Amino acid sequence: MSANTVLLDFSIEPSRINDELSRKDIIKVIKENLEKYFGNLKMIYDMLVDDGYMCIFNDNSATMLNVRFFNEGLITINIEYYRKDGAEQRISFESSRQLENALVKELNLLHGQTLPALDRGPIVKYFPTADERIIEYDIDKVLFDKRSDFQKIQIVHSKTLGNMLILDELQNIAEADLIYTETLMQRGKEDYKGKEICILGGGDGALLYELLKENPKNVVMLEIDDLVMEACNKYMNSICGDVLEVRKADNYEIIVGDCMVWLDKYIKDGRKFDYVFGDLTDIPISDTPTGEIWDFIRTILEKSFAVLNDTGKFMTHGNGASCPESLEMYEEQLKKLKPTVKFTRDTAFVPSFMEDWIFYQVQFDKQ
Repeated sequence: MSANTVLLDFSIEPSRINDELSRKDIIKVIKENLEKYFGNLKMIYDMLVDDGYMCIFNDNSATMLNVRFFNEGLITINIEYYRKDGAEQRISFESSRQLENALVKELNLLHGQTLPALDRGPIVKYFPTADERIIEYDIDKVLFDKRSDFQKIQIVHSKTLGNMLILDELQNIAEADLIYTETLMQRGKEDYKGKEICILGGGDGALLYELLKENPKNVVMLEIDDLVMEACNKYMNSICGDVLEVRKADNYEIIVGDCMVWLDKYIKDGRKFDYVFGDLTDIPISDTPTGEIWDFIRTILEKSFAVLNDTGKFMTHGNGASCPESLEMYEEQLKKLKPTVKFTRDTAFVPSFMEDWIFYQVQFDKQ
């Protein structure tokens, strides 16, 4: 027995979502096509929301269908139902793709367009940018697809970007993304020779691999998800070498565990580093700097500076340059740190993100 979820998504002209009459026509087409698979559907809820519109349908078998309209022109249909052991799927993967293509075709014709339906196929090729635009990638193979205790892990192959690490449906790093790692570590601007370094996260191994080329005294990497490292060691070794296979050497050590626990240990032991890298979560997209992820970011900042030498630096990635409000909120958190800190930022176009990305260099303010 299991809970089955099917997600469909497609794009239309944004103006059609904001027009009430056009939206009603779209809902009618969606409902008629869904009823080919789920029988008579009844709309049980609908409302306008800040980013568009949503409505919920169900049928007589407790299947729930959540339809979301986003102002930017994206429509998603999330189908959820409970399947008993031995029972057939309500809708197969192949049928869901056929349904999706039919909706795209009919909605285009409804609007007087003759564009062909997108060629979706069995491989997901669409991932969001920082500001939640949808980009189509030239992905032709799935090399790894498993779920760990912490997240969904995929490695896919792009014809132009090489192998790509996808975590929880978000593009993370590709073989073409050396610029990401070099900008994060400020290669050519920072001197790592003979330095003590701590990496928080970094499970793809790229940062550790590049830092070791700079002859540091020692690097410790704290990564919670061993399965990420196993996958990257097998399919991403062009960016990580053999550092994820040889977990400990004279000048580095990889520790599988919660970085928060290890930071607490280092604080208690009085251990200090010249550099701490935050290679963890992106800065959230939110209206205010509140919630679990923002709390996590503030805690990471506080604990990282507690293990930094007086002249040390905290280095981290931020978010896309297209998200100035979130970057500003992050910088406000930096300004609230005690002791006070100062920061600089750098920008690089990351090929697999297909956008400019912001990186921060933060240190104690001695003035």
